[in-house]
Amino acid sequence: MSHTAQPHIRGLKEYIKPPKVFHNMNDTELLWRASMTPRIREYPFHRVPKVAFMFMTRGPVVLAPLWEKFFKGHRGLYSIYVHSKPSYNVSSYPESPVFRGRRIPSQEVEWGRVSQIEAERRLLANALLDIENQRFVLLSESCIPLYNFSTVYSYLIHSNETFVEVYDDPGVDGRGRYYFIDYPGITLDQWSKGSPWFEIDRDLAIEVVSDRIYFPLFLRCKGECFAEEHYLPTFVYMKFAANSAYRSLTWADWTKGGAHPTEYTSTNVTFELLNSLRNGYGRRCEYNGRSTDVCFLFARKFPPTTLDSLLRIAPNIMHFSNA
Repeated sequence: MSHTAQPHIRGLKEYIKPPKVFHNMNDTELLWRASMTPRIREYPFHRVPKVAFMFMTRGPVVLAPLWEKFFKGHRGLYSIYVHSKPSYNVSSYPESPVFRGRRIPSQEVEWGRVSQIEAERRLLANALLDIENQRFVLLSESCIPLYNFSTVYSYLIHSNETFVEVYDDPGVDGRGRYYFIDYPGITLDQWSKGSPWFEIDRDLAIEVVSDRIYFPLFLRCKGECFAEEHYLPTFVYMKFAANSAYRSLTWADWTKGGAHPTEYTSTNVTFELLNSLRNGYGRRCEYNGRSTDVCFLFARKFPPTTLDSLLRIAPNIMHFSNA
């Protein structure tokens, strides 16, 4: 009996194998295919859940050597997707092995505009094509991990919630943006704000790429509506609040105010800084109904000039694998 079953399982695995990262589908075809989900939840074969790390960048992942150390020894437990500017020439920058061939078909992205949400949906759709991807993390080229891969993987895979920051900002940069354009179907009380850097599960990822009700409302805004700070928080608040932790897993320092968080320098990167980030500066948060001091798994903004300092200090603090 095992001899007859084996070809069937092998054929099934070939059937569900995702296409290569760089494909010829347009966005409409990609989103349609990614929106499909099996009606039968149980898999007829052994599946190891993976975390999809999705990088939205201008060009290369400039902190790639640090991420290489993070991923080392954990092949088969993660997938990587990179959305960069279409004009970026890969041959002009030597790609590190773990990021080689992970660039998806991309479009131009402008800060503060709806194109950033379109890029997020494009990344999610590509990642959904791999049925083993169960958790989805959005990162930028200035993000770093704060813990080793095993800790991050366990935290995400075993979480009962998704991590999308959601809050009500009554000021001009919150509710004030509701009036940039009329959003029929979304009331002012539902209008929410949050960090664009999220972590979600497969069910919510499918809902995001399949959304034909709320996302088109944001497409009506042609200027700087800062939709990346409002679409997903509002969508989650309205439809999926029960499964959300209402917080981001990516630390950013906004204490100085302004349109962008603090950018760290090479002299800022010290043992004390990284330890403080790992400890959330003494914060406590909730994880699966219990209090924890592990509130952030990633941090930003770290420019390329911090790489040498990070490579010198981070591996010892984070206990990266030597495999």
